[in-house]
Amino acid sequence: MPSGFPTAQACLWCTHLSVTLKCEIKKLIYVHLVIWLLLVAKMSVGHLRLLSHDQVAMPYQWEYPYLLSIVPSLLGLLSFPRNNISYLVLSMISMGLFSIAPLIYGSMEMFPAAQQLYRHGKAYRFLFGFSAVSVMYLVLILAVQVHAWQLYYSKKLLDSWFTSTQEKKRK
Repeated sequence: MPSGFPTAQACLWCTHLSVTLKCEIKKLIYVHLVIWLLLVAKMSVGHLRLLSHDQVAMPYQWEYPYLLSIVPSLLGLLSFPRNNISYLVLSMISMGLFSIAPLIYGSMEMFPAAQQLYRHGKAYRFLFGFSAVSVMYLVLILAVQVHAWQLYYSKKLLDSWFTSTQEKKRK
């Protein structure tokens, strides 16, 4: 909070910041939802064999636990209407477990295939003619950025809510 603000203006500043951060987090949640839906579609097509495995490869192991990454986003959305600090904290913790951890595991799981592709130019899994490992690394990089920004903004929002709560207690 900027120094020198009287308490009434400080509360307005925290409220404005809260609204702005909620908006940014919602945008990131929508991007995450698109990534998540594309992953669900890819996994469904692979498991139901709607297309040949030459077109859509079977899912990597990291994709299964990543399906739980929708939970932190839902908790984050649930925290917004009443500025529920508990839900926001649960969202941030579960984001580490259900979003970031599977992405880290996925980068390690796919590394040998990426190394094989880089060194020898050979890919064994494909997504519509593209190397599956290349496409999935792009998805992974995008997902890491989305979740990192979501965590950053959530922390800022949490700080804003704590400041607002402290101001209310002083009155």
